[in-house]
Amino acid sequence: MAHLIKILEDGSERLMESGSRIEAIAWNEDGTFKEVADHKPVVGCSVLVGSVTARSYSDRDYWLTTKVTEILEEVKDEAGRLEKVRFKTENSLYEIRT
Repeated sequence: MAHLIKILEDGSERLMESGSRIEAIAWNEDGTFKEVADHKPVVGCSVLVGSVTARSYSDRDYWLTTKVTEILEEVKDEAGRLEKVRFKTENSLYEIRT
């Protein structure tokens, strides 16, 4: 399970979304969907975190960020699995914890 945390200006944290789905979404120049580039944040792509299926039938089952501008930190466990990624987008600072 992945947790997308928004880091607020005062350093506090706000949970934006949780789910098993993490996708780096690449866009065409005209703003249409191009491809899923990876399953972790990638510079130049938006990050989608959430459910692989509609879980709540509410107004939101995932969160999609603006494009990633910088990867600040990436932590992996002993087996090489991603534990944490901190990254900047065009307008926010986020962290994904798995």
